[in-house]
Amino acid sequence: MSNDSWLSDSERRRLSKQRNDGAIVAALAFTGLVASFMMTLVTPLLPELPHLLGVSQTDSMWVVTATLLAAAVATPIGGRLGDLYGKRRMMLVLLGSLILGSVIAAFSSTLIPLVIGRALQGAGLGVIALGISILRDVLHRDRLGKAIALVSATLGIGGAVGLPVSALISQFLDWHMLFWVSGTLGVVGFILVFTLVPVSTLRSAGTFDFIGAIGFAVGLVGILLSVSKGSTWGWTSPLTLGIGLGGVAVLILWTLFELRTESPLIDIRVAMRRSVLLTNLASVTVGFAFFATAVALPMLLESPTDTGVGFGQSMLIASLCLMPSGLVMWALSSTAARVTDRRGARTSLLIGIAVITIGYALAIGLMTEVWHTVLVATLVGFGVGFAYAAMPTLIMAAVPASETAASNGLNSVMRTLGSTAASAVIGVILSVNIVTVNGVTTPSTFGFQLSFALCAGAALIGLVLTLLLPRRQPRYDTASLPVQS
Repeated sequence: MSNDSWLSDSERRRLSKQRNDGAIVAALAFTGLVASFMMTLVTPLLPELPHLLGVSQTDSMWVVTATLLAAAVATPIGGRLGDLYGKRRMMLVLLGSLILGSVIAAFSSTLIPLVIGRALQGAGLGVIALGISILRDVLHRDRLGKAIALVSATLGIGGAVGLPVSALISQFLDWHMLFWVSGTLGVVGFILVFTLVPVSTLRSAGTFDFIGAIGFAVGLVGILLSVSKGSTWGWTSPLTLGIGLGGVAVLILWTLFELRTESPLIDIRVAMRRSVLLTNLASVTVGFAFFATAVALPMLLESPTDTGVGFGQSMLIASLCLMPSGLVMWALSSTAARVTDRRGARTSLLIGIAVITIGYALAIGLMTEVWHTVLVATLVGFGVGFAYAAMPTLIMAAVPASETAASNGLNSVMRTLGSTAASAVIGVILSVNIVTVNGVTTPSTFGFQLSFALCAGAALIGLVLTLLLPRRQPRYDTASLPVQS
């Protein structure tokens, strides 16, 4: 529903000003980079966190887990609130959460305040889905593809490019400086969105589904907790099984509730459309394959050379080796958009997942030189860039314009689910398959090869799912995007 009756007098005056589309895209891309940077912000600190906080290694991992859970829950809920009450407004709220979380973390010296701060930072990841939806509202169709590809790719670019920055700060400055930097970047993003992004005139009718939001959050957190903590708690322990199965049960009940709700958090009938469902399932496999580079490759690069497996590099050097992954996503975003415009989003997704598969297939045999890891990371970045550029287009071609942000948010959750699974599964594989030489223990060559083979297998599943996507999208009258022929 496009209706300026939602707007205040000041908002109407802002809309009357001439827009600079390039500035809007730049502002949304910058906020996407800042939000995705939060996901790898503390990675260089992980080995030192138990000592810095005076806690066990297991407890210190809540600093990462809380961020992941908050991002997964806040993204679709923030998207639905954006559809109802204004996407720009919700972007500012989520950026405010990121800034507040950064300040709390910057003043933290114990675990609980730091976990709270990191959870608030994680909620900021929802700005990427909202940003993509804003692009759909404000840009001309001819400019939309490149802009969506760029903003969508920031989910990978920010983490890959920001990791060396985090490593540099962690190595030479007080660790609290990480959060002052992230807070400053959040303030810049807030100012850019407030001054450059127009207010939202396209909003949904209806009310916010509080019960659905609570049910979705409880069910999703249960599943993600069991996956991320299964290796620590024990995969067959009552706690892991209880939380995981409980989460599944809650989501089943939530689905039944959403089908009966007049204004649901997520329209299940739309989510079950063939294009939406298959794209979301393929997103799980891409998220799995992409996040594995952040788990396996740094460990390979940083493992001591004594066992003949690792390369003995520092965290900073390892981060620089992975940085081309993010740079190639940025460089190829316009190319991916052109392919999507000319051949369709399905083709772009096929190309992306095929390149990811090739990259991991090569990784199984290329493990003896540092440049091998750079090559693999770059190929995976190439593939993920194409895949991330295609997914929002596939989603928006099949969902109503009034549900753009919520549907993009759900797609982001599916990527997160894949990433969480990758972190847990690859972590278990590398911790079980080890080799010890002269008292030095590292993951074995077989452990790394098995991890890469698993990622290639996940990508192959994604390839099959993509092949099952219809070559021509069904023409939905209310779709967010015109259907490409």
